[in-house]
Amino acid sequence: MTKIIGLTGGIGSGKTMIAKYMKSLGIPVYIADDEAKKIMKSNEVLNEIRKEFGNTIFDEEKLNNVKLAQFVFNNSAKLEKLNAIVHPLVKKHFDKWLLKHKNSPLIVKEAAILFESGSYKYCDFIITVTAPIETRIQRVLERDKTDRESILKRIQNQWTDEERVLKSDFVIQNSTIKDTENQVDEILKKLNNL
Repeated sequence: MTKIIGLTGGIGSGKTMIAKYMKSLGIPVYIADDEAKKIMKSNEVLNEIRKEFGNTIFDEEKLNNVKLAQFVFNNSAKLEKLNAIVHPLVKKHFDKWLLKHKNSPLIVKEAAILFESGSYKYCDFIITVTAPIETRIQRVLERDKTDRESILKRIQNQWTDEERVLKSDFVIQNSTIKDTENQVDEILKKLNNL
């Protein structure tokens, strides 16, 4: 039977780098955030978002993701409403994807808000990725071309590392690439023997 491994961590912790490494080892990896972005481009979802949040986050007919992020990360009730629109559709998409990989001994579901969305309930094991807060902020500044204040707001809307670690089976402390890959290899060895 396929083991579903949840891979999570705060913004900038290095989840994506670890997911890519696991994929390079032949493990099927589902990147929930990427799928959510695709789902958010569908007319059905755009109409729901417009109904819930109004036209101010749209430029003409196109959703402005920067405006949407500013809107929801300043208001946890709005963030919950957005998640309620998107996450059931991501779950449905993941379930279809999982059927295609049902013969794989392990699959990985990478999601920043694995716990917040409730997705962790469908995982057999959870891996949390941690990194020092300043390292995380620096990575996101370079990656997203955003500002420190926006990143801190996003961090405040996610679970803390401490909260994630308490509910996780494994923890990867992401420092150097080689050390991180070694930690992944050790975890995979354990998972394959369970």
